[in-house]
Amino acid sequence: MTTTHLTEKKFSDFSLNESLLKGLNEAGFEFCTPIQAETLPHALAGKDVAGQAQTGTGKTMAFLLAAYQHLLSKDPDPERKKNQPRVLILAPTRELAIQIEKDASLIGGHTGLKLGLVYGGTGYDTQRKMLENGVDILVGTPGRLIDYFKQGIYKLDKLDVLIMDEADRMFDMGFIKDIRYLLHRMTAPADRLSLLFSATLSHRVEELAYEHMNEPTEVKIESETVTADKITQIVYHPGNEEKLPLLVGLLNQHEPTRTLIFVNMKWVAEKIYNSLRTNGFKCGIISGDVPQPKRERLLQEFKDDKIGILVATDVAARGLHIPAVSHVFNFDLPQDAEDYVHRIGRTARAGASGDAISFACEDTAYYLMDIEEYIGKPLPPGKIEPEMLATLKPSRGSSSNNSDRRDRNRKPRDTRPPRQTAEKSGRRPQPEKAGEKNAAPSESRNQQGEENSSKRETRAETVQIETPLSPSEKDVPTVRRGRDGPPAIG
Repeated sequence: MTTTHLTEKKFSDFSLNESLLKGLNEAGFEFCTPIQAETLPHALAGKDVAGQAQTGTGKTMAFLLAAYQHLLSKDPDPERKKNQPRVLILAPTRELAIQIEKDASLIGGHTGLKLGLVYGGTGYDTQRKMLENGVDILVGTPGRLIDYFKQGIYKLDKLDVLIMDEADRMFDMGFIKDIRYLLHRMTAPADRLSLLFSATLSHRVEELAYEHMNEPTEVKIESETVTADKITQIVYHPGNEEKLPLLVGLLNQHEPTRTLIFVNMKWVAEKIYNSLRTNGFKCGIISGDVPQPKRERLLQEFKDDKIGILVATDVAARGLHIPAVSHVFNFDLPQDAEDYVHRIGRTARAGASGDAISFACEDTAYYLMDIEEYIGKPLPPGKIEPEMLATLKPSRGSSSNNSDRRDRNRKPRDTRPPRQTAEKSGRRPQPEKAGEKNAAPSESRNQQGEENSSKRETRAETVQIETPLSPSEKDVPTVRRGRDGPPAIG
């Protein structure tokens, strides 16, 4: 079993095209990771592959090299038109599709093959024109790809290579019907090279592989642990009101170089973001509701160290290769144990080390048992010392009350005076007059004083005061699904 992230196998040991070797050398790639060393011999020989390996172990480079080599060693169909791509790479999220396209540009710059990127949220007309002008390798997310396909902008009947990345995630996000729609409209499995890669090869993923691939070779890179060996994991058990002070205290204590903070809900991300900004941290926030251009800008600023902390929902949990992430915080434990593995997999990539710190609070502690069962070991508990809880400045734009979650589900209080007030007086309440509903309390008291002083007989009246909903009460989170990305939470 391999204990390092690289093998002794060199890329130069394979019969790769000189343009690919030049791109690899310029990018600084010399030795293969285990998944690359095991899958490339099959894929370069033209055999379909279904590969499984931990996140951050080089699956992307494995299928890109196989696709490039296949195109460079095979002449295109003479009847192929410019709107018929030769390679289709399917990715479940926009961020992953963007990352794949960047990696493809990195190693394929000398091949002369044209790359195209299609995803939702931006650039609709630009992407459409790009497809009309023609590309050799098309990377995209299912929703936008199907949109253009149904319009006849491009066709898949001359496809030479199909690649499905993070196939298990496509099931989780509900894209499998879209994937099957495209699979039924491209060249037959026997006439193309099909590569499927994922962090897990579940039964449903294997079923998809055997249905739409040509007797794929299964390659599984097993590890002693489900999570990367060089991740230091720890779990704290704070009360809900202690989570933010503990987070800030740990950030001050660890002084991380680049930090990802994962949450389950968008409103929690906004609360953390506001608090961190108020307390002197440079940070950004990414969720499904953040416009795509802004998401890309924030990711780039994070990579360029312009911001040191990124607060994110699970939209950033998979497929993103952000170098030198030193710490990952699970402010909320994820409901799905597999998502825990992908979240903390953003650190300790390519053989590096990292820290994964999780909070098992009152609302999410019951997810801990499933996570520990999935990773095959208990998470070491951490003791919360008083000095670890930072004193926070109250943030503007977010509630300083730590019972936000309870407030969101609480009905507004009825602030009307009790009915028995009128009943005990012996007088029947009269209908409210127009214009009296919003009368100020001070004005009512002055009027009452004047009436009492003159000892005139008055009729009791009930004034109903409407209490507006607080932001935390009306901002109840809802979930909607975008076509090209993960569930947008907000």
